[in-house]
Amino acid sequence: MSDLKTAALEYHAQPRPGKLSVELTKPTATARDLALAYSPGVAEPVREIGRDPELAYKYTGKGNLVAVISDGTAILGLGDLGPLASKPVMEGKGVLFKRFAGIDVFDIEVESESPQAFIDTVRRISITFGGINLEDIKAPECFEIEKTLIEQCDIPVFHDDQHGTAIVTAAGMINALEIAGKTLEEAQIVCLGAGAAAISCMKLLISMGAKVENIFMIDRSGVIHAGRSDLNQYKAQFAHPTDKRTLADALQGADVFVGLSGPNLLSAEGLKSMAANPIVFACSNPDPEIKPELAHETRSDVIMATGRSDYPNQVNNVLGFPFIFRGALDVRAKRINEDMKIAAAIALKDLAKQPVPKEVCDAYGVDALEFGREYIIPKPMDPRLITLVSDAVAKAAIESGVATLPYPKHYPLKSVDDVFNG
Repeated sequence: MSDLKTAALEYHAQPRPGKLSVELTKPTATARDLALAYSPGVAEPVREIGRDPELAYKYTGKGNLVAVISDGTAILGLGDLGPLASKPVMEGKGVLFKRFAGIDVFDIEVESESPQAFIDTVRRISITFGGINLEDIKAPECFEIEKTLIEQCDIPVFHDDQHGTAIVTAAGMINALEIAGKTLEEAQIVCLGAGAAAISCMKLLISMGAKVENIFMIDRSGVIHAGRSDLNQYKAQFAHPTDKRTLADALQGADVFVGLSGPNLLSAEGLKSMAANPIVFACSNPDPEIKPELAHETRSDVIMATGRSDYPNQVNNVLGFPFIFRGALDVRAKRINEDMKIAAAIALKDLAKQPVPKEVCDAYGVDALEFGREYIIPKPMDPRLITLVSDAVAKAAIESGVATLPYPKHYPLKSVDDVFNG
């Protein structure tokens, strides 16, 4: 761990601080180039945009620019360390947007005294961007912040901690249930954790067919049930009559465990009490709710996923957000709606069943990858993600009426270069 700390600090500091820079997209070699780039030439696109604001998409980088914005109240698993401490994470998110989907990013860290102040700040600067990715904002404030900004902005606003996790989880979950011979409609699901990601995961699963009466969400006070009077409006959505009160109660005969909580909270005894072919998504990072070694030692029939890259079946948000935004930006969607999220999840689910190219196997140092218990979710380095996920999201935006451009001529994409060469 000390070696990782040293390497990480060195990586961020050398050869120049940070992970992002601004690049030029036009020639600047001559006096005429500079006259076109700035005064007097720049006045011409200014006049055009003043006449028709939509022309900002033609004459500026707005249409391919996403703001990654945080108040630093829920940084990774580290908690509220403030907006400045969140900057490495926001820069890192920018790296992933650019690397996987060719999307430019400004990272913005906001020091705000209240959720409303944060909302006001983001709304006022939203005109600069083609989309907004909210990041590392604590619950329950994140729900109201996202909801209000979606209403007030005419560009996609997406809180990835909620929806990115939900989309990848749903994709892997449906595949795992198929392998286990079960269905989402009938599965009994235990969700340990009731924060932003947990609530969004369960809401998306319900949108895709899960039954709320089969979901047992657990917070620090135990099972969320209809008899509790201490629930906020977000948790209350999952309250229904049940005599289950503890995690142990909920696990009895359960088909699925989703952990979005903390390390080592699922015991071997709890896993033993689950139904045949139990599905365990232990997504606490870096230490999962149960170590995969212990899970497999306890149950030979377990289907296991974690948030870590050093185990099979990583629930990794990078499988979603770059390609979701790519699809949304390319049809100039006004928002990212439920149809687009479901389309992304289905595209990921289906991709895991396709033959895996050798280049992907080579990137992960394996001879082969094949749909099954240890491969229910695609790998982030799979070049087909931009083709399939972005395409699915763009089509869903058009079909659901939130797109303002037709299906792009350069679709389906084969690489990020197609975005600019099409």
